[in-house]
Amino acid sequence: MSAAEPMGAAETAPSDEPRVVVTDWNFPNLDRERAVLKGLSVRFEAHQALEESELLELLPGADAALVQFAPITERVLEALRGCRVVVRYGVGVDNIDIDAAARLGIPIAYVPDYCIDEVADHTTTLLLALLRRLPSYDRSIREQVWEPAGVGGAMKPLDEVTVGLIGLGRIGSRVLGRLRTFGCRPIVHDPYLTLDWAAEHKVELVELERLLASADAISLHLPLSEATHHLIDAAKLEQMKPTAAIVNTARGALIDTDALAQALHHGRVGGAALDVFEQEPLPADSPLRKAPNLLMTPHAAWYSSRSIGRLQQLAAEEVRRALLGEPLRCPFRPGKP
Repeated sequence: MSAAEPMGAAETAPSDEPRVVVTDWNFPNLDRERAVLKGLSVRFEAHQALEESELLELLPGADAALVQFAPITERVLEALRGCRVVVRYGVGVDNIDIDAAARLGIPIAYVPDYCIDEVADHTTTLLLALLRRLPSYDRSIREQVWEPAGVGGAMKPLDEVTVGLIGLGRIGSRVLGRLRTFGCRPIVHDPYLTLDWAAEHKVELVELERLLASADAISLHLPLSEATHHLIDAAKLEQMKPTAAIVNTARGALIDTDALAQALHHGRVGGAALDVFEQEPLPADSPLRKAPNLLMTPHAAWYSSRSIGRLQQLAAEEVRRALLGEPLRCPFRPGKP
């Protein structure tokens, strides 16, 4: 599906007016984008292009691109030479070749703060659900079992639970605050944090190996990169307590899917909750679908009736800034924690 229309100009407007191209989107509409760009006399195009070949046809000559899931590869960026900005609808930029963009001088912007509270709330909810054995209790009742202690097993009270946070950025920090409300003891692994900062904020920094061995529950809050791809693999899962739970609302490929499924099937991990997956939507034959003690949500941690509009608004405002020659609010800088 695609549509192209001039904005703030008559149909006979000159062809050299700036082109703003939406490569793909899954929102109810693009009214916010149109409202933000109204009056700039741009040509606004909305497409659903998820293949490189489609993008190579659509994007040459674009002055700005709004991208959700489309692959912005080196070839696509070569076709975007002269583009004033590529804006990612989202917190991460996994689908954009950042190195190629930097080499070609194409600015990249993103929206890292549109859903911080939503994701923190969702993450905390998943953690608490696992720690309080809610999936197991629900399943037991459906199987006509009524054994609170038997199903709950060695369930610690929350004020005796150690939660390991791997990464402590915007969202991880909010999760930490929520967990402290319940009395949990947080430990953190984050190479970007200093001991002085940790002391000031009363955060216990530990090495990854110690976190894996000590935590009753683990939550991932990392970007996806070559260094973090499959950070949690079979060897790391073996280092965890067999009763521990792991939650991932960050990026699916931080965890080796097959290794996690095997660990759950063989009882080497107490439980897991996933909102993100290596392949989305989750394939019908994924081993996760039959894994026990697994709670899954469909990449929904970001969503609320407020956040979806905020994402569109902030992304469109970045395009407006670029077209007006103003500094970007959230330019992506490689290496930024």
